[in-house]
Amino acid sequence: MIVLGIESSCDDTSVALVQDGHTLLSIHTQSQFEVHKEFGGIVPELASRSHLQNFLPLLEKCMESASITKDQIDAIAVTYGPGLIGSLLVGLSYAKALAFLWNIPLIGVHHIQGHLMASFLRQDPPEFPLLGFVASGGHTHVYLMKSFDEIEAVSWSIDDAAGEAFDKGAKLLGLGFPGGPVIDRRSKHANPDFVKFPRPMPTSPHFSFSGLKTSLLTWIQKHGLPSDEATLNDVAASYQEAIVDCLVNKLIKALEAHSEVKSVVLCGGVAANSRLREKLSKAMHRFDVQTYLTDLKLCTDNAAMIACAGYHKLASGQADSLELNASASVPLTSSL
Repeated sequence: MIVLGIESSCDDTSVALVQDGHTLLSIHTQSQFEVHKEFGGIVPELASRSHLQNFLPLLEKCMESASITKDQIDAIAVTYGPGLIGSLLVGLSYAKALAFLWNIPLIGVHHIQGHLMASFLRQDPPEFPLLGFVASGGHTHVYLMKSFDEIEAVSWSIDDAAGEAFDKGAKLLGLGFPGGPVIDRRSKHANPDFVKFPRPMPTSPHFSFSGLKTSLLTWIQKHGLPSDEATLNDVAASYQEAIVDCLVNKLIKALEAHSEVKSVVLCGGVAANSRLREKLSKAMHRFDVQTYLTDLKLCTDNAAMIACAGYHKLASGQADSLELNASASVPLTSSL
């Protein structure tokens, strides 16, 4: 079975073809970094317009590179939420039109469920029950997954998401947008102990990053922006270390509370952070679990993960009508 995936929840336009839920035949993604970087963040109207321009060329490239015709596509999976409502509507409208024209099923996919499915795009997928750790610009959650549609949130951020903390921290340091990748690069050979930033809510299973951002702002107000690159890198590395420690420590708490877990999946845009991948891998050695770090090209928003989720939903008999609506905010557990 071949599923066409469409993802446009934020600022990445992505189209992918996945076979049988695990084999990626083709993927083409257009980033909008150049469109938004001068504004220091995503401009929703510009994102929607860019999706309109990007979709058809990406669809043609995707089908051509996979040598697939429309007659070979069995279903269309598309992100319906959460995300920027204008961006979601562009992708969903295209998906509905194609499903109608090609007379094939339409499957709406929750964006977070898509991220959780990214690690299943392999021949040796994670084993249930598992903990799925979603760390991205808009989401920081740990989910207990007993099956593809039995998912329970066990830990979450009460304020900012981890990716949002990276972006805001980078803006305070004058490093530009997006913040996560640039802080990661600058931290490679820097001193992560240069500034002793706090690790918020150490005894809680949940996350909080707003206070950490305030601590960075307070340090800058007291000391000023570093005038040399080495010191700037040390401050960035210290800030990153605090975020990473919070993420890893909360996942450890979740594992200790759920001893039945057999696998741990790290996914989402922040899952591409090299320090997080390193520290989480080391921390998991003390547990009897298999750790799956999502392939770097599948950490950020992409259509392959949506197609994978769509395949498993269709295989269990789930499909949607052409009346499916986009939703800017919908909890994952209420959508299952």
